[in-house]
Amino acid sequence: MKDRDIKYKNLGASVLFTLVCLIFSLNYFEPITLAICLQKLGIPLFRLLMFISIGLLAGQLIESFGWTKQVAVIARPFFRFSNLGNRCSAAFTSAFISGAVANAMLLDFYEDNKISKMQLFLSNYINQFPAFFLHLPTTVFIVLPLTGFAGALYFFITFLAVLFRTICFLIFGKIYLKQYGKSCQEQIHSLSHQENSKIGEETKNDFAIIIKKIKSKLPRRIINIIIWVLPIYTLVFILNYNGFFDYLNKSLAGVITLTIMPVESLSVVILSFAAEFTSGFAAAGALMDAGVITVKQTVIALLLGNVLAFPIRALRHQLPRYMGIFSPKMGLQLLLSGQLFRVLSIILMGTLYYIVV
Repeated sequence: MKDRDIKYKNLGASVLFTLVCLIFSLNYFEPITLAICLQKLGIPLFRLLMFISIGLLAGQLIESFGWTKQVAVIARPFFRFSNLGNRCSAAFTSAFISGAVANAMLLDFYEDNKISKMQLFLSNYINQFPAFFLHLPTTVFIVLPLTGFAGALYFFITFLAVLFRTICFLIFGKIYLKQYGKSCQEQIHSLSHQENSKIGEETKNDFAIIIKKIKSKLPRRIINIIIWVLPIYTLVFILNYNGFFDYLNKSLAGVITLTIMPVESLSVVILSFAAEFTSGFAAAGALMDAGVITVKQTVIALLLGNVLAFPIRALRHQLPRYMGIFSPKMGLQLLLSGQLFRVLSIILMGTLYYIVV
């Protein structure tokens, strides 16, 4: 009861802090109308919390009813090879539907001591692979008409980058978890085996016991996530609405690109970096069609724009999700390290393309 009171006090403090931020923004920054607040903050926040709740519920149901092996069947050989197990494989399968659902499942497994911290981190990195395909349909039909063959090469190189780092993470898991995580793995497998045995007995005897456990765990975890998601998401919304990220992009764009790219490609990189990604592809297509830059220069410019722009966009769009779902510390670690690996893999593949072609 005492723990529940602390949770609700923290939730109240979170709501109060969020309201203070909104009131401060109304008085000292760009005024926000109720319609904009609902459309740009309320609805996306509700949708995010809904997906997180679905992920937590899915993780509880999959564990409680013993469905882990069935859900994990698609990627089971790869996750068995990397010693990550069926639970991480189940989260990987869920990532093809929603990244928030997959991350919520990983958190649920981690808090129940079903997976280790290293398994959580590796699985989150590997889930960038389904995330690539999750966003692909919305981008391909915009990019290819604008840039043609150069756009196809760009997608192929970024796919090779995500495939390369996924293979590296699987191999690292195979080596690290076997040599250094053996005792931790044995402890987790032992706990899991005991709990699975209990779950099997409970499933045969009474489904009400499982539902009761879910009801006792799920609200507490959702409240804990709301405590962090609400203020962080609101702060990022206020900064974004008042042009902080646009200012940061535009301030850094010219400084970074002037010494790296030829003059003809600068507009592509700057637009990719400072504006939405569609602007960069539109500029690339126009310059390429006019014969100002070659296909190779276009591809390199788009890759560089991607490398420079995406980390800041990730902070803008993904920071509240990561810090809210996991915790401020772990979420920031996951986001920054994941982006670092992503950038390094794209630079590597882009360099190979530049040398070979």
